[in-house]
Amino acid sequence: MSLNRVDRVRGALYGLLVGDALGVPYEFNPPHRLPPPHEIDMTPPAGFARSHARVPPGTWSDDGAQALALLDSLLTCGRLNLDDFAQRLVAWYRNGRYAVGGDVFDVGIQTRAAIERLESGVPTHEAGGAHEGENGNGSLMRVAPLALWHTGSDEQLVADAHAQSLPTHRHPRSQVACALLCLVLRELLDGAANPDDAVSNAKAKLERCYAAQPSHAQELNIICNAVHRSAPTGTGYVVDTFWSALYAARRATFADAVRAAVALGHDTDTTACVAGAVAGAMRGYHAIPAAWLDALRGRDVVDELVGRLSLGPGSRA
Repeated sequence: MSLNRVDRVRGALYGLLVGDALGVPYEFNPPHRLPPPHEIDMTPPAGFARSHARVPPGTWSDDGAQALALLDSLLTCGRLNLDDFAQRLVAWYRNGRYAVGGDVFDVGIQTRAAIERLESGVPTHEAGGAHEGENGNGSLMRVAPLALWHTGSDEQLVADAHAQSLPTHRHPRSQVACALLCLVLRELLDGAANPDDAVSNAKAKLERCYAAQPSHAQELNIICNAVHRSAPTGTGYVVDTFWSALYAARRATFADAVRAAVALGHDTDTTACVAGAVAGAMRGYHAIPAAWLDALRGRDVVDELVGRLSLGPGSRA
């Protein structure tokens, strides 16, 4: 089946949300406590003790909510407006905006601290944690909509990927990981044959972008040479999340990809969220199992944003 860009864009966005929702019931469990991959579903098999037990199956978490907040901000402002985006993050955290049913049931420690700094008056571009130990995956998990929306140059996309990380994750490693994922998604939207080719091309582009930025080039080398590339473990560290998702996305089908992401254990919703975006961009919307799309709650919110996204650059003001 020949895929057009619209199908890939829809696949990436819905894939992100489906992957997130699929991973929610399994979060925090090590791999040996999870069901076999073929039994991983929106509703876990009988006898499995679900994480977030009060949350109905098919519900996305903070990953999906923040991704939708970013997309809505981009579509409303017609550009990346950090202050507007930050206000939407606060509205999600405090009022449940973009959360299914307004229920905010999962918030990362680093993200919570950054949002509270925003509320206290810290400037948006300074609110995120900047220490090496604060490189959680909170900005990586939400960045995919930027790549789906963006029509500027690679250099502009990279700059915006860096900037959207700042409100919650300010360390250069998180910024570079977000830029790398955005360029990988752009490669896949443009028809790259597989994730490995997309990563290779994206890395080469980033190396050119960072020719005059040695600190960012060093972070790119750290990411690309990390042990997690060959031994992913599904943790919440931004580098591990990137490689865990790419490892899973190599599977033959969308369903196999997100199940493989969940099967790594630990931060299952975020690994599957990123893997779902990558697999959706590669395989398209129609590769996502219909049963999972039907089970996804909050579709009215997503469908409205997708409708606005499909209008094209001239309709984004």
